[in-house]
Amino acid sequence: MNNPAIQDSYDRKTCRLCASKKLDLVVKLTSTPPGNHFRTKEQLDEVQKCYPLELRLCLDCRHIQLGDVVNPEILYQEDYSYVSGTSPVFVEHLREYAESVTERFAILPGDLVIDIGSNDGTALRFFQEKGCRVVGVDPAENIAQLATENGIETIPRFFGLGIAEEIRERFGAAKLVTSHNACAHIDDLDEVISGVHHLLADDGHFVFEVGYFVDVFQNVWFDTVYHEHLDYHTVKPLIPFFTKFDMRVLGVERVKPQGGSIRVITGKTSELMEQDESVADLVRIEEELGVGDKENLRSFEAHINGVRDDLVAIVRKLRSEGHSIIGYGAPTKATTLLTHFQLGDILDFIVDDNPLKQNLFSPGHDIPVRSADEIYTSRPDYVLILAWNFGEAIMEKHDLYRQQGGQFILPMPSPHIVS
Repeated sequence: MNNPAIQDSYDRKTCRLCASKKLDLVVKLTSTPPGNHFRTKEQLDEVQKCYPLELRLCLDCRHIQLGDVVNPEILYQEDYSYVSGTSPVFVEHLREYAESVTERFAILPGDLVIDIGSNDGTALRFFQEKGCRVVGVDPAENIAQLATENGIETIPRFFGLGIAEEIRERFGAAKLVTSHNACAHIDDLDEVISGVHHLLADDGHFVFEVGYFVDVFQNVWFDTVYHEHLDYHTVKPLIPFFTKFDMRVLGVERVKPQGGSIRVITGKTSELMEQDESVADLVRIEEELGVGDKENLRSFEAHINGVRDDLVAIVRKLRSEGHSIIGYGAPTKATTLLTHFQLGDILDFIVDDNPLKQNLFSPGHDIPVRSADEIYTSRPDYVLILAWNFGEAIMEKHDLYRQQGGQFILPMPSPHIVS
């Protein structure tokens, strides 16, 4: 992406859900480069551009969102390195998801299932195994090509109404449109939901999963704030948003992956599509917590900085005593955590299970990323788990490291050493 005609970023002044201009700055984090832009050794002399990370609250619908929008062609179309299939925990989640929605919505062999932001096709493969026709849409060209080569037809473009029209003309209406952690990444949500509405059969469902800001707020999971995540969803603002498209929020489930998410079930408005009590239940929780209150959100930033002080005190003390520390996991969120907490000089290296990130250097700090086998070769004293949402699975997988005397550090919600 060296095209000078492409604008790097812009400052959005209107709400992504309701178009209101009443936006208030509520949380300001340290600027970072795109959190998934790992670099080769040859690129280390190049200057990495940083972009602001500022959360704004819509004073009309109470939606929480990022103000500065980095051009998605910069974020997603240059050797994108995230793939769903490298996390056993997330793969199992997607398998259970396919089982659940297939049974709930009576999806049959031959029915069409579309995945927006389909990545390497992991989710669609489970539907394919049930005899469904499947099509993925994903803008990361290298990942889309990989999925297609592996038998999951994937269109390497950004989803919108135009793509939906092409898919419907080729394949017919979809019984299910799904999306996992992609709808928080989209600047023009109106275009996407217009496409979903066009693509759905009248009795079809759009089921999407996104991070739930209630979990972020309660657990201080601030590092889920990064440039790919433009939206920090709660249920209440989604209800009027879908109404604009003659669609209805029918139900919401809280799910664990990605540090706490919601699975939102929607469909075209009709007498057949009834809203269950889960929607009102979560709206009530949001109102009781005050996640749409600007003063509460401003105090959230102070809470973040308190966690920072605690974690910095732990790792700086260990370093001063001569202990070695590495990181485990190089997710996008690690860039936010290491930058805002100013820990870029603490880690000797990072290990990650994704081979696409190994032998590269982390964004902003140029920390080398290696295979997890390095834990046993280098035998560090401590491992700071940067992929904290998979912390239990990581510690279980590497119990031998603990048996050999190593210790893990969990950074959030309360930093502590796990002996």
